[in-house]
Amino acid sequence: MTADDRFAITELINSHGHLTDCGDFEGLQALFTEDIVYDVSALGGGVLVGPESIREAALSLGDANPVAHHVTNIVFTEAYDGTARTMSKGLGIMADGAVGSATYEDTFERTASGWRLAHRIVRPRRVPLQP
Repeated sequence: MTADDRFAITELINSHGHLTDCGDFEGLQALFTEDIVYDVSALGGGVLVGPESIREAALSLGDANPVAHHVTNIVFTEAYDGTARTMSKGLGIMADGAVGSATYEDTFERTASGWRLAHRIVRPRRVPLQP
């Protein structure tokens, strides 16, 4: 994996929070594969498949969505067969000021349009010193 690959994937991860916070679902589609699997089961949201299901889930949450998503600590854990895997930390700020922490486990695929997010598992962090 080249430095350019790492930069492109990092930009996708960083762009996700900006686009989500603005409700720019059209822009979000440019980050995902057409069959993205977005697993928010641990948050009670199930497994979402495809950009449209992600959009519908966000719209159904309405004002219960975080007002801000912040991503840090991006680590590349694996790369093979045209895919790349990362782990990162996420902070969600709610309208009432509450803050939540999560770990993102992502798989990216190299497509004709460049790197795209193909699979994400969101794992909330609620207990210290646990995987």
